[in-house]
Amino acid sequence: MANESPKQHQLEAKRKRLTWILGVSGLCVLFYVLGAWQHTATPTNLAQSITKVACDVSNLSGVSSNPSSQSAVLDFNSHHQIQINKTDSVNEIPPCDMSYSEYTPCQDPQRGRKFDRNMMKYRERHCPTKDELLLCLIPAPPKYKTPFKWPQSRDYAWYDNIPHNELSIEKAVQNWIQVEGDRFRFPGGGTMFPRGADAYIDDISNLIPLNDGSIRTAIDTGCGVASWGAYLLKRNIISMSFAPRDTHEAQVWFALERGVPAMIGIMASQRLPYPARAFDMAHCSRCLIPWHQNGGLYLIEVDRVLRPGGYWILSGPPIHWKKYWRGWERTEEDLKQEQDAIEDVAKRLCWKKVVEKGDLSVWQKPLNHIECTASRKILKTPHICKSDNPDAAWYKDMETCITPLPEVSGSDEVAGGVVEKWPARAFAIPPRIRSGSIPGVNAEKFKEDNDLWKDRMAHYKNIISPLTQGRFRNIMDMNAQLGGFAAALVKYPVWVMNVVPANSNPDTLGVVYERGFIGSYQDWCEAVSTYPRTYDLIHAGGVFSIYQDRCDITHILLEMDRILRPEGTVIFRDTVEVLVKIQTITNGMRWKSQIMDHESGPFNPEKILVAVKTYWTGQAKQKQQ
Repeated sequence: MANESPKQHQLEAKRKRLTWILGVSGLCVLFYVLGAWQHTATPTNLAQSITKVACDVSNLSGVSSNPSSQSAVLDFNSHHQIQINKTDSVNEIPPCDMSYSEYTPCQDPQRGRKFDRNMMKYRERHCPTKDELLLCLIPAPPKYKTPFKWPQSRDYAWYDNIPHNELSIEKAVQNWIQVEGDRFRFPGGGTMFPRGADAYIDDISNLIPLNDGSIRTAIDTGCGVASWGAYLLKRNIISMSFAPRDTHEAQVWFALERGVPAMIGIMASQRLPYPARAFDMAHCSRCLIPWHQNGGLYLIEVDRVLRPGGYWILSGPPIHWKKYWRGWERTEEDLKQEQDAIEDVAKRLCWKKVVEKGDLSVWQKPLNHIECTASRKILKTPHICKSDNPDAAWYKDMETCITPLPEVSGSDEVAGGVVEKWPARAFAIPPRIRSGSIPGVNAEKFKEDNDLWKDRMAHYKNIISPLTQGRFRNIMDMNAQLGGFAAALVKYPVWVMNVVPANSNPDTLGVVYERGFIGSYQDWCEAVSTYPRTYDLIHAGGVFSIYQDRCDITHILLEMDRILRPEGTVIFRDTVEVLVKIQTITNGMRWKSQIMDHESGPFNPEKILVAVKTYWTGQAKQKQQ
């Protein structure tokens, strides 16, 4: 070896390297072939397991009854081949007692009675403490049926789904709601529109432009069963209707059962959970809100959420009091005094009285605050708020000061920027983005987001057939961001409650409204201001990565189960690790689910979990036992 030449040594080293390279290459080829062979195995299809449920899931949960089309219609298979959640030990979450079938955790009447009745504070949100949280599934009533499809649902709802006939008796003369056999019928009447909501809206359209796309978002304070919002929809105007859970039992519930946007809410001591400059129009039809009291606090809040140039419409007391004062059982002096006080508050807010005709009065908010700021030298109150985030609205007390509008350079300029008319508004660059008010989001990012949602929707349509077949009506996006999901659904007969988690940075709910959609702030460690079984589809993109370290995700999933209708669908988007945690819990919640690849392919670390809540009722559970 000592006499071996350097050349022979180099040849030997080269042979060793070549052998090593060939060996590694061979192993790579071997594992590739094994992987390709394994990939050809057909995993178990969720559709097959769902069909074992004792109900007609083929039409109601998005699973095709045609076996040959199952993989195309609802393919929940996980193509990245990671076998998970195969353990036989599943923590089954039991059903709650039937007495909780209508449970609204943060608007529970029994809990509310413990709080101050001043300014109706006891009807605001009062959520259960950690020790009071339920660890059970809210049951559907024994004879629960899938709601009517839109647009039939506007006029009909099943009695067994909301077994309350109080409104049909109390409001019989006003045509709010009628019981007809096994269903409710909604004739479209209201306290101040006995000829029906359609005729009433026609009267409004004679006073302000409802039909040219300039008015898109509306808010209805004290909405009843939301017939005003229901009939605005055919004019491409979407209304956020709200009312408290009060003696008019289930009015908001009826609205949602009809497929009309609504929330449980009240004007009391806290701001409404919406950003500033959100609505093009606000409406009160005998809503019983004391607009002139507390220093005009409630009109000041309406001013905060109205867009510059937006309209406020008032009908009912005290409007047209000379005609109705006897029927209202109030004195002429009292009603005149109330109207004078409302007129005074509106003047101090710099609103212009547009018209008073018949039963309707209409005011308009100014385009900017140039003249309003100057008028503070004469009108000392309410003053303009100094340093305040106008969009802050989650458990934020109302204030008796005017929310300032963004500065402008001329008296004709719209503060905050002009929005396009609907439907161009849905995809036009929102003013908040144009002005650079949303950190990290510019026009290019906005366009990229729209393109991203086109790809996502194409993928969703392939895996969830009911998305385009009229099965879904009420949809919630738990983390709406720029409202891309709602925009991608704009051509379908659905509406989306766009939720932006409270205290998000950046706060994008204002952008959602500027696009012509509606939504709310929400802390997902708490319950939503809605009744059980009010949404057909819930989209949860990245929500659990945000909240997994803030609160127990089991309670978030139980809240999703509470508001999801039987046989409703949930789309989760998150990392595999988070989705595995979610699926482990939902396996014990009577949900069927499957983890799938991202629309861009198996190499994206974000995955999709699609879940279907199976049909069961309280009675069915008791019989089974």
